[in-house]
Amino acid sequence: MTEAPMGDARFFARSGPKTLADIATAAAGTAPAIARMFAGVAPLQSAGPDDVSFFDNKRYAEALDQTMAGAVIVHPGMRERVPGHTIPIVTTSTYEGWARVAALFHPAPPPHPGIHPTALVDADAQVDETAEIGAFAVVEARAEIGPGCRIGSFASIGAGVAMGRDCRIGTHASVSHAMLGSRVYIYPGARVGQEGFSFATTKAGFLSIPQLGRVIVGDDVEVGANSTIDRGSSRDTIIGAGTRIDNLVQIAHNVRLGRCCVIVAQAGIAGSTILEDFVQVGGQAAITGHVHVGQGSQIGGQAGVIADVSAGSILMGTPAQPRKEFYRQVITLKRIARRPGSANDR
Repeated sequence: MTEAPMGDARFFARSGPKTLADIATAAAGTAPAIARMFAGVAPLQSAGPDDVSFFDNKRYAEALDQTMAGAVIVHPGMRERVPGHTIPIVTTSTYEGWARVAALFHPAPPPHPGIHPTALVDADAQVDETAEIGAFAVVEARAEIGPGCRIGSFASIGAGVAMGRDCRIGTHASVSHAMLGSRVYIYPGARVGQEGFSFATTKAGFLSIPQLGRVIVGDDVEVGANSTIDRGSSRDTIIGAGTRIDNLVQIAHNVRLGRCCVIVAQAGIAGSTILEDFVQVGGQAAITGHVHVGQGSQIGGQAGVIADVSAGSILMGTPAQPRKEFYRQVITLKRIARRPGSANDR
């Protein structure tokens, strides 16, 4: 099958054409004062004269040399590398500029206000008249759906849940025992507010402990598809404003994430752990319960954190340790393995 152009019209609405001046403004960049229109965005390799592209990685310098794009978003240091037939849009934040220009041509679809005939909305729920409630969605009693929100098909909004304006709840997602800020996006299949993994061990077996906390989600948070965020057991689980949670992430009860944290796919954070602002957690990393991870720390993929982490740390391995120490151990082990008489020679 032939690869479709970026932003296939079958799936993505397009706005345009746009002037060069408007594009440069969106990118927070500068461009020559040329009266030129562009139809869309495309990668360097497939962009044509009517497309805008971007260059942010020197590995693709050859693609920049060969591109047929009509304009390209570049850093000032690479301006001279842009081909003569391509207009440079110069900005110090190329990737941010690209994000804004792509959104200029492909804005998020607006909600279609109204409640689908198949949706079940409790009479005691408050749904703003500008919100959209999709097919077979359920909105329970006392839930509050703010202006411009979109509740996807088959989504479930539990009793008492409140959300600010312009939130998006994906298809088949469920939200309960939660307070959401504005512009929160819960991707399809995600689960927010369910009971956490908490029980007492008795002679007769396990005794579940009531989970009496909530999930508090700040503004501009995204929760990836099929991720789970347990509500607090005695305190609230808190997700700080601007945080990005990838697909297939587990966040346990009482966890507190600061502002603008990044949690990558298949990572797990155990109960009552605190991550301060701007912490990044790599894919498949695991953080044990009741630890404190300082501001700006970076936890590598598949790392295992079992103790408190000081601010600004960069950790790798299991148990997690400073990056330099981890690499030093790896190099040492490789040297040992290469010695005559090592296990590799047997």
